[in-house]
Amino acid sequence: MESHDNRVRGFRKMDNYGQHRDANFLMRYEKHFQNSDRFVEMVNGVVPFLNGGLFECLDDKLNKVYIDGFSDNLPKNEQLIVPDYLFFGVEEKVDLSAEYGVTNKATKEAAVKGLINILKAYKFTITENTPIEEDVALDPELLGKVFENLLASYNPETKTTARKQTGSFYTPREIVNYMVDESLIAYLKNELLSQESGYQGEDLDRQLRQLVSFDAVNPFAGNAEVQKRIIKALDKCTILDPACGSGAFPMGILQKMVHILFKVDPKNTEWKQRQIARVEAAISQLEDLEDAQYREQGIQDLNAQIKDIEEAFANNELDYGRKLYLIENCIYGVDIQSIATQISKLRFFISLVVDQRVDPSKDNFGIRPLPNLETKFVAANTLIGIEKPKAQLSLFDTPEIKNLEADLKKVRHRLFSSKSPSHKRRLRDQDKALREQIAVVLQSNGYTTDTANKLANWDPYNLNNSAVFFHPEWMFGITEGFDVVIGNPPYGVSIKGNDRSEILKFLNKVPDYEVYYFFIEVAYKIVADKGTLSYIVPNTYLFNVFAENYRNDLINKWGIKLIIDFTNFSLFDTATVRNSVFLISKDSTTLKINYLSTSNENLSLDEFISQEMQILDVSLLKEFSQNWALAFKLPQNKINAIANIKKNAQPLNYYFPEISQGLRVFWV
Repeated sequence: MESHDNRVRGFRKMDNYGQHRDANFLMRYEKHFQNSDRFVEMVNGVVPFLNGGLFECLDDKLNKVYIDGFSDNLPKNEQLIVPDYLFFGVEEKVDLSAEYGVTNKATKEAAVKGLINILKAYKFTITENTPIEEDVALDPELLGKVFENLLASYNPETKTTARKQTGSFYTPREIVNYMVDESLIAYLKNELLSQESGYQGEDLDRQLRQLVSFDAVNPFAGNAEVQKRIIKALDKCTILDPACGSGAFPMGILQKMVHILFKVDPKNTEWKQRQIARVEAAISQLEDLEDAQYREQGIQDLNAQIKDIEEAFANNELDYGRKLYLIENCIYGVDIQSIATQISKLRFFISLVVDQRVDPSKDNFGIRPLPNLETKFVAANTLIGIEKPKAQLSLFDTPEIKNLEADLKKVRHRLFSSKSPSHKRRLRDQDKALREQIAVVLQSNGYTTDTANKLANWDPYNLNNSAVFFHPEWMFGITEGFDVVIGNPPYGVSIKGNDRSEILKFLNKVPDYEVYYFFIEVAYKIVADKGTLSYIVPNTYLFNVFAENYRNDLINKWGIKLIIDFTNFSLFDTATVRNSVFLISKDSTTLKINYLSTSNENLSLDEFISQEMQILDVSLLKEFSQNWALAFKLPQNKINAIANIKKNAQPLNYYFPEISQGLRVFWV
């Protein structure tokens, strides 16, 4: 904790605006905190320890790098000073013309007051609202909206906003929920149909839609075997948001998976047993080891994990155990901005805290310290990979590297639930040592020194850095791809020059510099076989002339299951483009496409996405490769007429090659 003297100096250092208001507070402050040790003891006596890595000091004191704004060692002109009036100031008129960049009566006489007084006007909740709840309170989703507004802040030096540079926009909750539902339905449907459950596609689709809905009905209530299969499918599902921002999609999918588990396993009987069975399987593997000391220590640690699982379920609300192990085993996020991953982690921490039970009679009030999520949400450049020797398919091909990788996974698994700073430090040191060993072995197996160093130097526990590459196997231990990739990738940003050249070392060429095309390409590399991809992107890929070949590639490489064209809806207040949501699978055998597109501007967003889907043959998209949007908008008889015309005619540039595109007119 910062020294008492430093805290007092911080409160004394104020500008003229707040000085007169803080004199009495400062006297009270100095009197109350004359004995800092007593204050720390008092705080520890009533506040449980929660730290899960998010609230650690950002300073690297070993190398004398001071980043945290409250560091004792920062030069005085760099220390973060937060005057008391910013929190407790009474309302008054202030000239903010310079801050707004506009001079008028409103900005010259802007009403300002302290943050505490502003916040008093709102009702807050620490439980994330669902789309069916009325927004009468501000929940942790507010963190995402604050993040978006911070990105929108204007930089007078570059004359740009951070949002313009990163293409980040906060996705409406209704769209998040819709995409989450469709992704989980597609995943569960594929899992259940592949297990010969006896279900027909249409019947199963209807039941799964009822399962993910927020009503209380469980359509599989009479079928214990199918319920077990659903629980197993959720337990092994791997989900990634490759541009997670402040965590809207990871949080949305966590909420929905928890809701499904509540329906099919209301008392957590099967879910808890699956978590214990996972550890018991690891114990069985250890029992075959010849090294007695390593074997016994490993078994002891794993038995402690089983006890920890039992306590997690026994001493907290039912949703706590669901959330904890979904977070540990299923959900991942990547973002190029480290602050974004920090906000994502904070939202996940809050979601766990709300389901813990407080027991004053127990050590630390019965509160479990938060898990460490450094290897669940990582700051990295999703579009750039790792250069591997041409003959090597996997990063971990040799037996030696596979053994080291297994050790690294064990360390990170233990670190997830580590509860003391000293234990975390030891595990982090082990993590670093293993990374360095693997890098040496990789170099001896044909990897370049640069690649080996990139891998060894990637430190997931350094909260200030963002990796210049992304590798699911190295960062998350995912070798077979993700079952679901979902998100709102950046757009409105062009990738050019050296950045484009670097990305094209790992991804196919795309028809435009627009970054969202690259995010579709990277998804093909990281989605599992039969896995699904759901993005919300600009709808320009549906009709851009130069993207015709790309549209054909989408049909050939992916199975297109769902496309929504939001031509008449502006989903983002500050975005200038219209959007499209799609759901595609890594299975090009799909023959039918569900789609929505309407010219009715009177529908609300909820009404629009609740409409019955239209169905289109994939063959028609091939016919309309020049403009998919037309295939969604035209009635069937006109679609057939155009198809017949195309069969018996040549395009204009067949006769006049110099014509690229003339005036396109369709009477609809």
